[in-house]
Amino acid sequence: MTTPILSLRQVTKSIDTGTHRVDILKGIEFEIGRGEFVAIMGASGSGKSTLLGLLAGLDTPTSGSIEVDGEEISGLNEDRMADVRGRKIGFVFQSYQLIPTLTAEENVLLPAELAGENGSQSLDRARLLLDTVGLGERREHYPVQLSGGEQQRVALARAFMRQPPLLLADEPTGNLDSVNGRQVLELLLSLNRSEGATLVLVTHDRDLAAHATRIITLKDGRVLSDEKQAAA
Repeated sequence: MTTPILSLRQVTKSIDTGTHRVDILKGIEFEIGRGEFVAIMGASGSGKSTLLGLLAGLDTPTSGSIEVDGEEISGLNEDRMADVRGRKIGFVFQSYQLIPTLTAEENVLLPAELAGENGSQSLDRARLLLDTVGLGERREHYPVQLSGGEQQRVALARAFMRQPPLLLADEPTGNLDSVNGRQVLELLLSLNRSEGATLVLVTHDRDLAAHATRIITLKDGRVLSDEKQAAA
Protein backbone atom coordinates (compact mmCIF):
# COMPACT_ATOMS: atom_id res chain seq x y z
CA MET A 1 0.00 0.00 0.00
CA THR A 2 1.39 3.42 -0.98
CA THR A 3 2.44 5.63 1.92
CA PRO A 4 0.36 8.86 2.03
CA ILE A 5 2.31 12.03 1.36
CA LEU A 6 0.66 13.54 4.45
CA SER A 7 -0.75 11.81 7.50
CA LEU A 8 -2.15 13.61 10.56
CA ARG A 9 -3.22 11.90 13.78
CA GLN A 10 -5.03 13.81 16.55
CA VAL A 11 -3.14 17.04 15.88
CA THR A 12 -3.78 19.87 18.31
CA LYS A 13 -2.36 23.37 18.57
CA SER A 14 -2.85 25.60 21.59
CA ILE A 15 -1.26 28.84 22.74
CA ASP A 16 -0.96 30.17 26.26
CA THR A 17 -1.78 33.88 26.42
CA GLY A 18 -0.63 34.16 30.02
CA THR A 19 -4.15 34.37 31.36
CA HIS A 20 -5.78 31.50 29.49
CA ARG A 21 -5.20 28.86 26.83
CA VAL A 22 -6.49 29.25 23.28
CA ASP A 23 -7.14 25.98 21.43
CA ILE A 24 -6.62 26.67 17.72
CA LEU A 25 -6.65 23.10 16.35
CA LYS A 26 -8.56 20.31 18.08
CA GLY A 27 -7.81 16.74 17.08
CA ILE A 28 -7.22 17.12 13.34
CA GLU A 29 -6.99 13.82 11.48
CA PHE A 30 -6.71 13.10 7.76
CA GLU A 31 -4.46 11.58 5.13
CA ILE A 32 -3.57 12.97 1.70
CA GLY A 33 -2.48 10.62 -1.04
CA ARG A 34 0.22 11.24 -3.61
CA GLY A 35 -0.86 13.36 -6.54
CA GLU A 36 -3.97 14.77 -4.90
CA PHE A 37 -4.98 18.42 -5.17
CA VAL A 38 -6.56 19.37 -1.84
CA ALA A 39 -8.05 22.74 -0.92
CA ILE A 40 -8.31 23.64 2.77
CA MET A 41 -11.13 26.08 3.39
CA GLY A 42 -12.81 27.75 6.34
CA ALA A 43 -13.76 31.11 7.78
CA SER A 44 -11.19 33.41 9.34
CA GLY A 45 -10.18 31.94 12.69
CA SER A 46 -11.01 28.36 11.67
CA GLY A 47 -7.35 27.31 11.98
CA LYS A 48 -6.47 26.71 8.34
CA SER A 49 -3.37 28.96 8.20
CA THR A 50 -2.13 27.47 11.48
CA LEU A 51 -2.64 24.02 10.00
CA LEU A 52 -0.68 24.89 6.86
CA GLY A 53 2.19 26.17 9.01
CA LEU A 54 2.28 22.84 10.86
CA LEU A 55 2.28 20.89 7.59
CA ALA A 56 5.27 22.96 6.43
CA GLY A 57 7.13 22.41 9.68
CA LEU A 58 7.14 26.16 10.35
CA ASP A 59 5.54 25.45 13.72
CA THR A 60 5.10 22.39 15.94
CA PRO A 61 1.83 20.89 17.18
CA THR A 62 0.98 20.87 20.86
CA SER A 63 0.18 17.17 20.53
CA GLY A 64 -0.42 14.58 17.85
CA SER A 65 1.53 13.26 14.90
CA ILE A 66 2.34 14.68 11.45
CA GLU A 67 4.10 12.56 8.83
CA VAL A 68 5.41 13.96 5.55
CA ASP A 69 6.26 11.33 2.95
CA GLY A 70 6.44 8.70 5.69
CA GLU A 71 8.69 10.81 7.93
CA GLU A 72 7.49 11.99 11.34
CA ILE A 73 8.15 15.73 11.62
CA SER A 74 6.38 16.65 14.83
CA GLY A 75 9.44 16.35 17.08
CA LEU A 76 12.22 17.37 14.72
CA ASN A 77 14.65 20.13 15.66
CA GLU A 78 14.99 23.10 13.31
CA ASP A 79 18.05 21.77 11.47
CA ARG A 80 16.43 18.44 10.70
CA MET A 81 13.13 20.12 9.80
CA ALA A 82 14.95 22.48 7.43
CA ASP A 83 16.44 19.42 5.73
CA VAL A 84 12.98 17.85 5.30
CA ARG A 85 11.58 21.10 3.91
CA GLY A 86 14.47 21.37 1.49
CA ARG A 87 13.97 17.85 0.17
CA LYS A 88 10.23 17.35 0.31
CA ILE A 89 8.25 20.60 0.54
CA GLY A 90 7.74 23.56 -1.75
CA PHE A 91 5.86 26.61 -0.47
CA VAL A 92 4.04 29.44 -2.26
CA PHE A 93 3.16 32.43 -0.08
CA GLN A 94 0.41 34.99 -0.65
CA SER A 95 2.99 37.78 -0.32
CA TYR A 96 5.53 36.14 -2.69
CA GLN A 97 8.44 36.29 -0.17
CA LEU A 98 11.08 36.96 -2.83
CA ILE A 99 14.45 38.28 -1.66
CA PRO A 100 14.62 41.86 -2.99
CA THR A 101 18.39 41.89 -3.49
CA LEU A 102 18.33 38.80 -5.73
CA THR A 103 17.29 38.65 -9.37
CA ALA A 104 14.41 36.46 -10.52
CA GLU A 105 16.88 33.78 -11.55
CA GLU A 106 18.76 33.98 -8.25
CA ASN A 107 15.51 33.72 -6.30
CA VAL A 108 14.56 30.56 -8.20
CA LEU A 109 18.04 29.10 -7.71
CA LEU A 110 18.03 29.75 -3.96
CA PRO A 111 16.58 26.39 -2.79
CA ALA A 112 19.22 24.53 -4.81
CA GLU A 113 22.03 26.72 -3.52
CA LEU A 114 20.91 26.22 0.07
CA ALA A 115 21.13 22.48 -0.57
CA GLY A 116 24.65 22.82 -1.97
CA GLU A 117 23.53 22.23 -5.56
CA ASN A 118 25.40 24.93 -7.49
CA GLY A 119 26.12 23.20 -10.79
CA SER A 120 25.00 23.83 -14.32
CA GLN A 121 22.08 21.43 -13.95
CA SER A 122 20.52 23.69 -11.33
CA LEU A 123 21.01 26.74 -13.50
CA ASP A 124 19.48 24.97 -16.49
CA ARG A 125 16.46 23.93 -14.41
CA ALA A 126 15.97 27.44 -13.02
CA ARG A 127 16.01 28.88 -16.52
CA LEU A 128 13.63 26.19 -17.77
CA LEU A 129 11.19 26.98 -14.96
CA LEU A 130 11.38 30.71 -15.66
CA ASP A 131 10.71 29.98 -19.33
CA THR A 132 7.76 27.81 -18.30
CA VAL A 133 6.17 30.66 -16.29
CA GLY A 134 6.82 33.12 -19.10
CA LEU A 135 9.66 35.06 -17.52
CA GLY A 136 12.70 33.73 -19.35
CA GLU A 137 13.49 37.18 -20.70
CA ARG A 138 13.19 38.79 -17.27
CA ARG A 139 15.47 36.52 -15.29
CA GLU A 140 17.92 39.36 -14.53
CA HIS A 141 15.17 41.63 -13.17
CA TYR A 142 14.83 42.26 -9.44
CA PRO A 143 11.48 41.84 -7.65
CA VAL A 144 10.90 45.60 -7.53
CA GLN A 145 11.04 45.60 -11.34
CA LEU A 146 8.31 42.96 -11.60
CA SER A 147 4.55 43.21 -11.24
CA GLY A 148 2.72 41.32 -8.51
CA GLY A 149 1.67 38.62 -10.97
CA GLU A 150 5.23 38.27 -12.23
CA GLN A 151 6.60 38.03 -8.70
CA GLN A 152 4.16 35.25 -7.90
CA ARG A 153 5.23 33.42 -11.07
CA VAL A 154 8.85 33.64 -9.89
CA ALA A 155 7.70 32.27 -6.54
CA LEU A 156 6.01 29.35 -8.33
CA ALA A 157 9.20 28.56 -10.20
CA ARG A 158 11.18 28.70 -6.96
CA ALA A 159 8.72 26.35 -5.21
CA PHE A 160 9.22 23.70 -7.90
CA MET A 161 13.00 24.16 -8.17
CA ARG A 162 13.99 20.96 -6.30
CA GLN A 163 11.00 18.94 -7.52
CA PRO A 164 9.40 18.51 -4.08
CA PRO A 165 6.80 15.76 -3.74
CA LEU A 166 4.60 18.14 -1.73
CA LEU A 167 3.65 21.72 -2.62
CA LEU A 168 1.88 23.91 -0.05
CA ALA A 169 0.26 27.19 -1.08
CA ASP A 170 -1.18 29.90 1.17
CA GLU A 171 -3.78 31.98 -0.74
CA PRO A 172 -1.50 32.01 -3.82
CA THR A 173 -3.77 34.36 -5.77
CA GLY A 174 -4.95 36.44 -2.81
CA ASN A 175 -2.89 39.55 -3.65
CA LEU A 176 -3.61 39.47 -7.38
CA ASP A 177 -6.34 40.89 -9.59
CA SER A 178 -8.63 38.45 -11.38
CA VAL A 179 -6.60 38.34 -14.62
CA ASN A 180 -3.25 37.71 -12.90
CA GLY A 181 -4.90 35.39 -10.41
CA ARG A 182 -6.28 33.24 -13.22
CA GLN A 183 -2.90 33.14 -14.95
CA VAL A 184 -1.10 32.12 -11.76
CA LEU A 185 -3.72 29.46 -11.06
CA GLU A 186 -3.35 27.99 -14.55
CA LEU A 187 0.44 27.94 -14.19
CA LEU A 188 0.20 26.36 -10.75
CA LEU A 189 -2.06 23.58 -12.04
CA SER A 190 0.05 23.05 -15.17
CA LEU A 191 3.30 22.88 -13.21
CA ASN A 192 1.73 20.62 -10.63
CA ARG A 193 0.61 18.16 -13.31
CA SER A 194 3.94 18.18 -15.14
CA GLU A 195 6.01 17.89 -11.95
CA GLY A 196 3.77 15.26 -10.34
CA ALA A 197 3.63 16.92 -6.93
CA THR A 198 0.81 16.76 -4.41
CA LEU A 199 -0.81 20.19 -4.03
CA VAL A 200 -2.36 21.41 -0.78
CA LEU A 201 -3.58 24.99 -0.66
CA VAL A 202 -5.39 27.25 1.76
CA THR A 203 -7.91 29.53 0.12
CA HIS A 204 -11.05 31.58 0.70
CA ASP A 205 -11.73 31.53 -3.05
CA ARG A 206 -14.40 29.00 -3.98
CA ASP A 207 -13.60 29.37 -7.68
CA LEU A 208 -10.00 28.36 -6.92
CA ALA A 209 -11.13 25.50 -4.67
CA ALA A 210 -13.40 24.26 -7.44
CA HIS A 211 -10.29 23.06 -9.30
CA ALA A 212 -9.30 20.80 -6.39
CA THR A 213 -10.15 17.11 -6.33
CA ARG A 214 -10.89 17.30 -2.61
CA ILE A 215 -11.94 20.02 -0.18
CA ILE A 216 -11.27 19.85 3.56
CA THR A 217 -13.31 22.43 5.45
CA LEU A 218 -12.34 23.54 8.95
CA LYS A 219 -14.58 25.14 11.53
CA ASP A 220 -13.50 26.17 15.02
CA GLY A 221 -10.31 24.13 14.78
CA ARG A 222 -11.95 20.89 13.69
CA VAL A 223 -12.57 19.16 10.36
CA LEU A 224 -16.15 20.04 9.48
CA SER A 225 -16.17 18.13 6.18
CA ASP A 226 -13.81 16.25 3.87
CA GLU A 227 -15.29 15.86 0.41
CA LYS A 228 -13.98 14.55 -2.88
CA GLN A 229 -15.16 16.34 -5.99
CA ALA A 230 -14.73 16.36 -9.73
CA ALA A 231 -12.22 19.13 -10.44
CA ALA A 232 -13.41 22.03 -12.59
